Amino acid sequence: MTREKITMPKLGESVTEGTLQKWLVAVGDTVKKYEPLAEVLTDKVSAEIPSSFAGVISELLVKEDETVQVGEVICTMEVEDGKGNDARLEQAKEEKKKEPAKSVGENKQRYSPAVLKLSQEAGLDLNIINGTGAGGRITRKDVLRAIKEGTPAVFQTEPQAETIANEKRADMQAPAAASNKQEPKQIPTSNGDIEIPITPVRKAIAANMQKSKHEIPHAWTMIEVDVTSLVNYRNKIKDSFKTAEGFNLTFFAFFVKAVARGLKEFPELNSTWAGDKIVRKKDINISIAVAAEDSLFVPVIRHADEKSIKGIAREITELAKKARTGKLTVEDMQGGTFTVNNTGSFGSIQSMGIINHPQSAILQVESIVKRPIIKNGMIAISDMVNLCLSLDHRVLDGLVCGRFLQRVKDILENTNEDSTTIY
Repeated sequence: MTREKITMPKLGESVTEGTLQKWLVAVGDTVKKYEPLAEVLTDKVSAEIPSSFAGVISELLVKEDETVQVGEVICTMEVEDGKGNDARLEQAKEEKKKEPAKSVGENKQRYSPAVLKLSQEAGLDLNIINGTGAGGRITRKDVLRAIKEGTPAVFQTEPQAETIANEKRADMQAPAAASNKQEPKQIPTSNGDIEIPITPVRKAIAANMQKSKHEIPHAWTMIEVDVTSLVNYRNKIKDSFKTAEGFNLTFFAFFVKAVARGLKEFPELNSTWAGDKIVRKKDINISIAVAAEDSLFVPVIRHADEKSIKGIAREITELAKKARTGKLTVEDMQGGTFTVNNTGSFGSIQSMGIINHPQSAILQVESIVKRPIIKNGMIAISDMVNLCLSLDHRVLDGLVCGRFLQRVKDILENTNEDSTTIY
């Protein structure tokens, strides 16, 4: 028998940690290969962790509702030699042994918000902490261990490392003690106030939003669009479409299609900030925000520029249904390059969205409302909608964003029975 480790898998792009919501096994349980071990929640998706082996659970190393880094060991299993092991995993282990040792500081330049905040509160220098995560990444447990021991575990490959640690020791004692005593912020309450515990889903959403606002310098712009022709066209065919196809033809499908066409012509908005470079994405994969009770999910319509309005409408319906029934998969959430949010469905007429990290922009589609406007020198009642764009000012400037919105406006205002096909 050999003891094997099960680690926290990476469950999506830019995902560095997850919250173990529920164990599906206990110590002593016999499990089969691929049998689910635990339910995990990240800021992207809720998923199950499958077993890589067939064997007996020997130890659970993570408590329920505990947040752990990708690559951290969550449990161990006793596995009979030669049975149930994944051959590809064994091969990967052998290849890992052959890799050259990594230099000091490699894989330590990116820290999760939790690690960064904890280290700053304790006055720790992350550059001298020995990371135990995947590829030497510094985890939350590494920081907590350094605080508890009064000095971080130091790499000895540089002569000054021990000196730095000694100089830090005295300064760290007081902050470390204070950090260990920190309690959740207390807010005064009155009779009748209701205290609602924070769920793992809400924690994940909060962490992702905070990360986006902390890292991305947001800018905002808005344009108004006359969609009278689009409204008339959609209302004319919506009933026959529902009868023929079995799902609704929503206004949102027209907006997603128009945005996809706009991104094709202005690929600058289909980019992401990568520190020392900007990565312009080839595929146009539109993330759509879907609310489900107290949760917010952002599934992806892939290659939206290649799909018809009917195809987009079908995917919107299917993804929304999966989100509300808890059936979204990791694959459904990955690969988004630009987000379109249908805030108008809640009656909003103007809003400022928080960018879906690591994308560079998000477009809020507001309510379509009838308003008097001036047309050809005369007052007319038109169906108007505001399109509100939040942008990453490191990647984008007002000029290109203004041109992009003007192009989307032009597409929408010229959507009608004569010029636009649904199929």
